[in-house]
Amino acid sequence: MKSQLLDIFNRRHACHLFQVDQALVEDDLNFILEAGRLSPSSFGLEPWKFVVVTKPHEKLALQAASFQQPQLGTASAIIVVLGKLADMDPDSDYLRRLMAREYPGDALEGALNNYRAFHAATDVKAWCDNQCHIAAANMMTAAAGIGIDSCAIGGFVADDVLRLLEIEPSRQFPSLILAMGYCAQSPGEKQRLPFQELVEYR
Repeated sequence: MKSQLLDIFNRRHACHLFQVDQALVEDDLNFILEAGRLSPSSFGLEPWKFVVVTKPHEKLALQAASFQQPQLGTASAIIVVLGKLADMDPDSDYLRRLMAREYPGDALEGALNNYRAFHAATDVKAWCDNQCHIAAANMMTAAAGIGIDSCAIGGFVADDVLRLLEIEPSRQFPSLILAMGYCAQSPGEKQRLPFQELVEYR
């Protein structure tokens, strides 16, 4: 199992150009999305939503909103990972519903008070952004595990993405865009800093 997981991590790479005539099987795409859905999140609040884009004209529009990066125009499917904003408010129905699930019964009010203090002291958008990246990483790893290539796109004009997806900026924001498909080019050798340079035991 260890070697299988490391093989997946070694296989995964940033694909910069996809085969435009290769569609993703719906079952494979749902598997990738399920990996995102099952990802861990702080307080168990799942502060994300996944919007799947497959229509050619919408993919090209997202490419234009992302400085014309060709990954998006050629991808078989695009997953826009949205972070939740309004739902993270301590008084939102969403937050109370999910907190009640994690902290049932008498524990709920104490947990809500702790979260309220956390919310007041935290850059909530940045916190949600970090949470969304956990789900995105899991989706890319899941994709690599079934032979599907990906590329994470962090360079985009957020207002343009929100406008294209008809999303209210006060409710959600684009955290990351994942291009998915089958790479049109063979990946080069994986380049990473050596283990000894990155890891320090104390």
